[in-house]
Amino acid sequence: MPQIDHTEKHFRATDTIRDIVIGMSDGLTVPFALAAGLTGAAASTGIVVTAGFAEIVAGSIAMGLGGYLAAKTDSEHYASERLREYQETIDLPDKETEEVAEVFRDYGLTEEHISPVVAQIKSDRDKWIDFMMRFELGLEKPDPSRASRSARTIAFSYILGGLIPLFPYMIASNIITGLYYSIAVTGIALFCFGYFKAHFTGFSPWRGAFQTVLVGGLASGAAFALAKIIRAG
Repeated sequence: MPQIDHTEKHFRATDTIRDIVIGMSDGLTVPFALAAGLTGAAASTGIVVTAGFAEIVAGSIAMGLGGYLAAKTDSEHYASERLREYQETIDLPDKETEEVAEVFRDYGLTEEHISPVVAQIKSDRDKWIDFMMRFELGLEKPDPSRASRSARTIAFSYILGGLIPLFPYMIASNIITGLYYSIAVTGIALFCFGYFKAHFTGFSPWRGAFQTVLVGGLASGAAFALAKIIRAG
């Protein structure tokens, strides 16, 4: 029987993609909504650009810091849970042994097969704890550089996303023209971003693209309408 080459392809950069999605999605929608809102309030092009740059700087710092703190919290949580598991293997070894066995029972193994496997796992305390962290608590060991990398990725993605809706205002002859160009450019960017985000995460690319455009359009439309209402009042 001929052998068939089988190469499994799994996308593993999920943390990086998640950070890019967080940064880009907010970077595209928040400055876009701000620019549309200021346009609705009949602000000048200079005010829109200045306010947009200020928002991008503040937003990228806040988002990057949020990503850093979230990753640090995950790391600290893992460390505290690992310390607790370590102490439990000392204070409650029988209970921890039974929890290991229960994992294998859930996979349908018999007691005859479970006993030697459990004994082998228990022979190395570090591996025993690693096993409990993963299969009892569902926690994976975090990357030590995750926090700083997450902060940089989110902040850079936010800046990149925020410059897209703002750029048309920098080159337009008037604010209304800038708004039209911004809508067109940002709409295309949102569509492409949603398409590739869905593609990498395993969902329908077209559905992801249209959903992303819809969210961005609703945000900017609401900001524009609210500014018009406030100005009229």
